[in-house]
Amino acid sequence: MAFYVGFDSSTQSLTATVIEAGDGERRVILDATIVFDDALPGYRTRHGVVTSDGRTVTAPPGMWAEALDLMMGQLRDAGLDLRRIRAISGAAQQHGSVYLTAAAAPILSDLNPQLALARQLDGAFSRAMSPVWLDCSTGVECRALTDAVGGDAALARLSGSRAYERFTAAQIRKFAVGDAPAYAQTARIHLVSSFMASLLCGADAPVEPGDASGMNLMNLETHEWAPAALAATAPDLLRRLPPIRPSWTIAGVLSPYWQHRYGFPPARIVSWSGDNPSSLVGLGLIAEGQLGISLGTSDTVFAPRTAPSTDPHGAGHVFGSPAGGYMALTCFANGSLARERIRARYGLDWPAFSSHLSATPPGNGGGLLVPWFVPEITPGISRPGPHRYALGPEDAAANVRAVVEGQALSMRLFSTWFAPEVGAIRATGGAAANREILQVLADVFDAPVVRIAPRNAAALGAALRAFHADRLAAGESVPWPEVVAGFTDPAPDGEIRPRPAAVAVYAGVLPRYAQAIAALLNG
Repeated sequence: MAFYVGFDSSTQSLTATVIEAGDGERRVILDATIVFDDALPGYRTRHGVVTSDGRTVTAPPGMWAEALDLMMGQLRDAGLDLRRIRAISGAAQQHGSVYLTAAAAPILSDLNPQLALARQLDGAFSRAMSPVWLDCSTGVECRALTDAVGGDAALARLSGSRAYERFTAAQIRKFAVGDAPAYAQTARIHLVSSFMASLLCGADAPVEPGDASGMNLMNLETHEWAPAALAATAPDLLRRLPPIRPSWTIAGVLSPYWQHRYGFPPARIVSWSGDNPSSLVGLGLIAEGQLGISLGTSDTVFAPRTAPSTDPHGAGHVFGSPAGGYMALTCFANGSLARERIRARYGLDWPAFSSHLSATPPGNGGGLLVPWFVPEITPGISRPGPHRYALGPEDAAANVRAVVEGQALSMRLFSTWFAPEVGAIRATGGAAANREILQVLADVFDAPVVRIAPRNAAALGAALRAFHADRLAAGESVPWPEVVAGFTDPAPDGEIRPRPAAVAVYAGVLPRYAQAIAALLNG
């Protein structure tokens, strides 16, 4: 039976999931995670990023390369029969960009397996630090891009989203204008996903529509770079971008560096995608009418779609789906970051956090919290600050419930454009292990919630995509329901059903919460 490897290079960590798949047994055989702050303290990141002003948020691309080197060593040492690995793919945090000089290509093609990867990348980067999705410093660039393309609605129709500060186009424009000499030395601008795939191939890897659509640069309908967006972003940009290829494209094979350094075979490298599109596959969300929620560093609500219709209010996004078609998504920066702020403020461990949540009533006695602890994406809020209503800051239990309810209410409020009715929710991410949080989601959405057993849906989705593309390259087209079968079944502890009394409470709370947000936006 063949093995397939999926990576997830997220904001705070690198995860690898190895699956066994084929005609016989289908199972996850290994999960491993490297936390950047802990394993690589020399990069001085906090939660995987570096920021000095709270608005400019970056990460060192060399850290991601070093983490990949460490992870490949862990896979070798895990006792796997590496010869059985047929294909490898991956997912990465969306929107982040990596800037390479002309020297990068020969460096990657001639890596010395006796030396650590990161040590050999000197001279490869024209920009030492990579802007990531938490960055919110490009408001000026977003306005210029929007005006040049014809307004918010026009840009959303073209690219799937209005201009967002964290999206790649605005970040490229800021770099090209603010550091023109370094931009002139840039031969290739990769997404984090295509950069990581290039490290594995030892050559330039393409991008695929799922991640390219998170840049404000791709024509959503044609899956090609949009000339109007390119012209509005930076001069001579097209030649600096990788080509866009289908999600199941074989980008190359594992380079000799990895074969000789760790004993891997020349496995196929399948184009990497973004973490959210990959999670769509890892949750088994391959048919329209399904809804997924990921509770991670950011919280996201997403669903597969057959047509690229966009959010009329401009809050959400439409990306390409690695399984074909599209995905609609709404993202909230205040995910685990906000939950951790509340937990830390009251000195709670996670069991105590859950205990407070279960001990407080739905609706929280009228207490509301709009949990904008960091600059928010949905809605766009650049100046953070939590806002409390009928809620004192001294009550730990009420604030625990308020942050969870506020997040769930925001998810419902800003997902109705693509999910006006919800039949069932598939949940993943670290906080999906908390049944009390899932119960709030079930009650707010009035829909049963099932937890998908593998905790990292993005890495699992990448491994499943590697399986799908490998079989396709071998002349065998495996239908997507068959690809995900056995891997995306609900966790054995059963579904969490909405409680009618709580559903009624939240039906009354949601309009009040919407009014509070509207007042803050208009104030």
